Amino acid sequence: MGRSRENQQGLTLVYTGDGKGKTTSALGLAVRGVGRGFKVKIFQFIKSPQRSYGEQIALGKLGVEIVQLGVGFTWTKTPEEHREALRVGWPQAKEAVMSGEFDLVILDELNNALAIEKFPIDDVLPLQEVLDMIKQKPKHVHLVITGRSAKAEVKDASDLVSVIDAEKHYYNEGVPAVYGIEF
Repeated sequence: MGRSRENQQGLTLVYTGDGKGKTTSALGLAVRGVGRGFKVKIFQFIKSPQRSYGEQIALGKLGVEIVQLGVGFTWTKTPEEHREALRVGWPQAKEAVMSGEFDLVILDELNNALAIEKFPIDDVLPLQEVLDMIKQKPKHVHLVITGRSAKAEVKDASDLVSVIDAEKHYYNEGVPAVYGIEF
C-alpha cells in the first residue's frame, strides 16, 4: 500500500568508496522506488550524453529519466569542458531536488565531481550549495549521492553513508569494462 508524500521523511544516502557498486546500488533503489510508485529522476555528473548506457535504456522503459550532465572522465576532456558541464548541469540537478516534484533524486558521481582537484570547480559547483540543498530539500524527497571520495561535509550532512571497498577487481587482471556490467 502506498504512503502519502506528506507523511514521508526523505533521507539523504551516500554511496562512496573505491569499490564497484555505488551506482548499481543507487539504481537498485530507483527500481525499488518505481515499484512503490515513486517519481524518480537521475542525474549523472561524469557520464556523457554522447554515449548509450544500459541503465538509461532499462530505466527509460520504467519511465525514469536519466540525464547525463558530464563530458566524460576528467582525463578525456579539457578543464574548460568539464567546468562548463558542471556550470550548466549543477543548477538542473539542484532544481529537480528542490522542486519537490520527485520522490527520489539520484545524483550519480556528484562526489567525483566535488573531489576534482586538477582545476577549480567551486565557482561552478559550490560545496556549500550542495550542503544547503541537502539541508533544505523538501521533506519528502529522498536524495542519493554516489561517487568516490565523498567530502566529509557531505557525509556529515547525510543520513546514511555506505563505503564500498574493492577487495578484488578484474580490472587489475587487465579485463576492460564489460558490456552489460559497466555500461
